[in-house]
Amino acid sequence: MISIMNPIKFGTGGWRAIIGDEFTRRHVQVFTYALCQKMKDEGVLNRGVIIGYDRRFLSDIAAHWAAEVFAAAGCPVRIVKHAAPTPLIMFAVKLFDLHYGLAITASHNPAIWNGIKLFTRGGRDADEKQTAMMEKYIDKAYNAEIPIVDYQEGLKRGQISVIDPLNSYIDSILTAIDTEAIRNAELNVVLDPMFGVSKTSLQTILMTARCNVDVIHERRDTLFGGRMPSPSSGTLDALKTFVVENEADIGIATDGDADRLGVIDEKGRFLHPNEILVLLYYYLVKYKGWKGPVVRNLATTHLLDRVAEHLGEVCYEVPVGFKHISSKMLETDAVIGGESSGGLTVRGHIAGKDGIYAASLLVEMMAVTGRKLSVIYKEITDMLGEVYMAEKDYKFNADVKSSVVKLLMADKKLPMFDVEVERVSYMDGCKVFFKNGGWLIARFSGTEPLIRIFCEMPSIELADRQCNLMKEFLGV
Repeated sequence: MISIMNPIKFGTGGWRAIIGDEFTRRHVQVFTYALCQKMKDEGVLNRGVIIGYDRRFLSDIAAHWAAEVFAAAGCPVRIVKHAAPTPLIMFAVKLFDLHYGLAITASHNPAIWNGIKLFTRGGRDADEKQTAMMEKYIDKAYNAEIPIVDYQEGLKRGQISVIDPLNSYIDSILTAIDTEAIRNAELNVVLDPMFGVSKTSLQTILMTARCNVDVIHERRDTLFGGRMPSPSSGTLDALKTFVVENEADIGIATDGDADRLGVIDEKGRFLHPNEILVLLYYYLVKYKGWKGPVVRNLATTHLLDRVAEHLGEVCYEVPVGFKHISSKMLETDAVIGGESSGGLTVRGHIAGKDGIYAASLLVEMMAVTGRKLSVIYKEITDMLGEVYMAEKDYKFNADVKSSVVKLLMADKKLPMFDVEVERVSYMDGCKVFFKNGGWLIARFSGTEPLIRIFCEMPSIELADRQCNLMKEFLGV
């Protein structure tokens, strides 16, 4: 019997670990066995489960490891036929009315990481209550003898089945967007899946709507071209160049599992996820006539608050972690919810991040308004003012973490900022609200060993300066 020394703990985006360290066959089996016991206690084991996976190293194999445990426990297993976007897997959980689903992915983490995202009924991210319960089941499963059924044998017996919900997922998006307007616009779109899983879905949607589509970085590369599979200004140079050289209307990139997106406008400028959220909320309410509030996490632009107020609506703030956004959206019937890291969801689709649907809506927005993204965003900032965000990430060790927690959260000390402080919130990390309308937050990442400091101000110089003051104060 193997004794498990490394605990499986959930962060803001499921369980993630370094391959060969904590992400191992045994740990995947322990995770799966724990879920089987939870489902058995809840009386839903016979309802079955769905498993999907991305293009990372070991993702497809790990999906088989998990299926073998489910099959041995008497839980019918559906495995998605091909590497698939995380939002497609969430959609399938909802489509088949299952209580649970798994995506084998580490999303935008570096290539040496992998992990498992857990979804609950309706295709939602498992909330804190669910993940806390899962950790208790995992504690009991560490040293258990875990039975398995060989994957091929499970297929022969019908305990494991292979499904392909791709067409249903694509059709759900096509029926939600204005394909006729997109057809008439004759837009030129460049896709960058970042060696991930969005190409088939997004290209099919856009070509069905008669867009001219070019694709870069479409092959499978488990090292993601040597870069983080995260669509940011620093990782999309090739997409920027392609958009400008080919006079495209928009460049769209998605992260490794396609639940987040990054956008390059027609000028080759990277649109920050904050700007994408602002654009989509403004479009859905002003141009499509939707009614309802918007939800953002506490590290996302307050320009959303101004847009909501301008439109006669409300903006709600929640902690980091998309489960908080989807929960608040359900509570308030919000139009859209999102985060500054590039994830967002829209009412009426799935209750989780979907970079493919968000990208489709951006293309629709350009077609319906007849204007470029840069023009629409300028319209908003001309009315409501421009804001600038500085974002800093710093690696830390255990000693630094404990000293930062003591300094900020226990002693509640702050640096001497050169902007007057209005109030401080400790809902999730330490967030400082300034009297000029700006804000700064310092918190630990829930997915990587990083301290993150974000600051939004009327100028980028002012934002950078406050970030540096906090960095020096914390000693990171």
